Amino acid sequence: MSARGDPRPFAALTPDAVLDAAEAAGLEPDGHVFALNSYENRVYRLGRADAPPVVVKFYRAGRWSDQQILEEHQFAAELAAAEIPVVAPLRLGDATLYHGPGVRMAAFPLQPGGAPDLDQPEARELLGRTLGRIHAIGALRSFTHRPSLAGERLGARARAAVLASGQLPQHMRAGYARISAELLAHIDAADVAGWRPIRLHGDCHLGNILWQSAGPVFVDLDDCLNGPAVQDLWMFLAGNPDERRRQWSELLAGYERFASFDHSQLRLVEVLRAVRMLNHAAWIAERWADPAFPRAFPWFGEARFWEQHVNDLAEQASVLYGGS
Repeated sequence: MSARGDPRPFAALTPDAVLDAAEAAGLEPDGHVFALNSYENRVYRLGRADAPPVVVKFYRAGRWSDQQILEEHQFAAELAAAEIPVVAPLRLGDATLYHGPGVRMAAFPLQPGGAPDLDQPEARELLGRTLGRIHAIGALRSFTHRPSLAGERLGARARAAVLASGQLPQHMRAGYARISAELLAHIDAADVAGWRPIRLHGDCHLGNILWQSAGPVFVDLDDCLNGPAVQDLWMFLAGNPDERRRQWSELLAGYERFASFDHSQLRLVEVLRAVRMLNHAAWIAERWADPAFPRAFPWFGEARFWEQHVNDLAEQASVLYGGS
């Protein structure tokens, strides 16, 4: 696999290359391979001879070290061993991470499931119960090799990346620089790293959940890290303040059956929203040379996107200012 910064990091990952890697890893593919929706890595459904299909994931070079990937795998396995509905990687020979010529690959059992509908009765409570179980395990120890939600991960690196990219229109540079600096001041004042960190899913949103008859199944721990518990909870709140209060009550009713929650962490919700806004735009900007990103986010290169983005950041700064 090509190094980080390569404009076509997965150019060599043809269907034949996927099948060859799967064969070498002992998965016995039957020749059927189907690309699944993924941007940061590359993910495929793989048919197998005389065995259930699996999902194979090829890691982007330079993003995580082997130790970090294996620690992700170990966390998923620890959760699965506690009968928590998390998709854990399969062993490929004597390890869960396979190294082939230019590739690093993992395989996961294919899980059925649909998109979550949290407006269904008791759905948020059930989701909260599952997250409480995950966090009860996550609180037992810290990651050693995975990152923490601290330092430049809280928006500073993202701001620098956007300003250094060629995506930000010239007429928006001053406005973006000013309002992003204001947001960073609010984020720094919140001292996110000062709250008790636990092992988290890290990128906990509806797109990383499959819903089955028994409830949620969590997938893709690729962004797992150390951080405050609220990081895995706040993205499930939407709507007006009354709706969010009701949703939070339902979520926490399930969560606190299995884990305690420091309610003072609620003051971090809008701070973490600002962090995500900054980091998401920077993520696309940094990956823009990868052909998958212009296809997935065609509007990103347009001036109107950046105008709206700066307006959204300004609104978020007002929310944070009002809450300070």
